[in-house]
Parts: sequence; structure tokens; C-alpha cells
Amino acid sequence: MALENKLGIISSSELARVEEKITKEKAKKLYDSGDIKNIEVGTFKGLSDIHRYLFEDIYEFAGMVRDVNLAKRGFSFAPRIYLKEALKDIDSMPENTFDEIVEKYVEMNIAHPFREGNGRSTRIWLDLIFKKNLKKVVDWEKVDKEDYLLAMERSPIKDIEIKYLLKNALTDDIDNRTIFMKGIDQSYYYEGYNEYSIDDLSNPSFKQ
Repeated sequence: MALENKLGIISSSELARVEEKITKEKAKKLYDSGDIKNIEVGTFKGLSDIHRYLFEDIYEFAGMVRDVNLAKRGFSFAPRIYLKEALKDIDSMPENTFDEIVEKYVEMNIAHPFREGNGRSTRIWLDLIFKKNLKKVVDWEKVDKEDYLLAMERSPIKDIEIKYLLKNALTDDIDNRTIFMKGIDQSYYYEGYNEYSIDDLSNPSFKQ
């Protein structure tokens, strides 16, 4: 059964397909319109704005703090009753060094503030912090899916693996559109969405 959505879709597989297409198109628009430059960097407000931008055409809860508890692969994310306080604490975390930024990212992942779409939104949020404070971004194509997922699973206990993976994928080519767009495809691939390439969606001759 699919999550309740604005489109009235009841099939989970159909919702996944439509969600991928619509939100990848929105991610492309976020970058190409320049709207990404207006996102507040390093705050939950900024992350919320990213999430709303991507998912507002699909879910009523876009940009809103979840009101249910979530678990994935046996790991329980922050309980909803403590979530707003947790987000305030994360907002106050420093982000001046590589280690501080990744530690803040790990804590935001543990918070998992939205009902759906956390990973895809938070990776954009992470790159904005890197870009502002280190003049770097992640070239996500260099981060293997299984290595990344395992490192993120272990990160609440030990974050050395995710730090290693991300540090070795950093680039100073921070305004390269291709790196951003391919990064979106890779980000979606981590979550099991790989039916559409963002380049295909940009092509007027592309047929669904």
C-alpha cells in the first residue's frame, strides 16, 4: 500500500516511479533556476525548504516534521516526541571542519525528520554545507552504494567509515552542473530509484 499522496496513487511501485520522475525534475529546477542559492545553509529550516521543494507536488507532509516513529533495517530513528528538540540541537552543532560537518550530517540522519525522502534531501543539504564552509562538494559517483549504506548504518556508533568515504570523494569543482546532476541520480540510486536518468528527463525527445 502506497503512502497517502496528493496524486491518489495506491500502488507503491507506481508511486515510486512517479515520485522519482517528479522529484528529479524538481531537483533539476532547484539547481537550474538558482533557487538553491536561496536555501539557508546548515539549518533544519534549509533542509525543510529543500524537502518541500522536491516533494510538495506529491505529499502534504513535504517540509514538515514527521508525527510518526520511523525505523529502517532494525534501526529506530529519533522518537517523534523528542524530534523537535533534537533538531534544535543539530542546528547548534558547529560545521567549521570536515569532521564537524559529517558529524552534523550523521546526527541529522539519526533524526530522520521527514516521513519520506530524508536521504535524498539531506545529501543536497550536506553538499551545501561543504560548499559554503570548505569550498568542496561530494562527487557522489565516487561513493559506492553498498559502502555508503553500510557506513551510514554504522555511523551512529562509529562514523570513521562515512568520513573516509566522503573525504575521498570531495572535489573543489563546486559549480559543476554535471557533478550536481549525476549526484542526484546517484543519491536516488542509493534509495532504489533508478528508472529515470536526470539527463533523460531534461531531453525534450525523451519518451516515458
